Amino acid sequence: MKPSRAGWALPIALQRATRIFGANKISMIGLAIFLIVVALALLAPILSPFDPLDQHVLDRLQSSSATYWLGTDTYGRDTLSRLLWGARTSLVIGLASVAVAMVIGSVIGIVAGYFGGRLDMVIMRAMDVLLSFPTLIMGLIVVAMLGPSAINLIIAIALTALAPFARVARAPTIAIKEREFIEACRALGFSDLRIMAVHVLPNVFADILVMGSLWLATAIRIEASLSFIGLGIAPPAPTWGGMIRDGFENILESASLAVFPGLAILLVVFALNLVGDGLRDVTDPRLRGE
Repeated sequence: MKPSRAGWALPIALQRATRIFGANKISMIGLAIFLIVVALALLAPILSPFDPLDQHVLDRLQSSSATYWLGTDTYGRDTLSRLLWGARTSLVIGLASVAVAMVIGSVIGIVAGYFGGRLDMVIMRAMDVLLSFPTLIMGLIVVAMLGPSAINLIIAIALTALAPFARVARAPTIAIKEREFIEACRALGFSDLRIMAVHVLPNVFADILVMGSLWLATAIRIEASLSFIGLGIAPPAPTWGGMIRDGFENILESASLAVFPGLAILLVVFALNLVGDGLRDVTDPRLRGE
């Protein structure tokens, strides 16, 4: 029996999206950079020349050498090892917080856009309240109330991203719910939950995915900012923001302590923005001149 046309729809769509994304060389460079950083973070236990927590006080504030490729910090800890392990922290917290915000925010936005009326008004006014707070200030307030930890950081960053995801999901839902195929689903007696999950979500997922790639960069930046002011994961656990703070305290003796983690954050954020631009080209034909 031949497969149905619907069965071919998803593979064809993925092939087309891959072809369009691959044609954007700059976005491919961004994706390659990001995947390299992910690989380095995953291989940190193998690639790290030292334990990131081991202190060699006699070797404190060493410059780059054959033993310590990127030098050591004020406690004699290897900067390269801490940089690799810090990548794990930033990526895990960034990915987890964006995943939480993407799921909850998308559900909120789709529900608000689909049902409309007073429910939509109440939900979006609540989202407006969240949007009224700057992202860093909102994260700072939540972490200050809950205490610095990985879970609380994820909650804080997810809360700051909730409203943008809700708005991105709501806007296309309002237009999609008036389409003929949605009316046909209602006429066939499909439940609202099934319509939203099976027919609305796939049509708004592309916009949500683009927002996710851009917000991942923001989440990594927020985590680093909170760690820099002492509200991140407690020392001596390596984090990029904490490394910048330690390097800032010794900026005159060894400027590289703050430069290397700062460059790491810059590289990841830059790469994710390039990836986001490529995903936006895939989802928006107008940007491709179609």
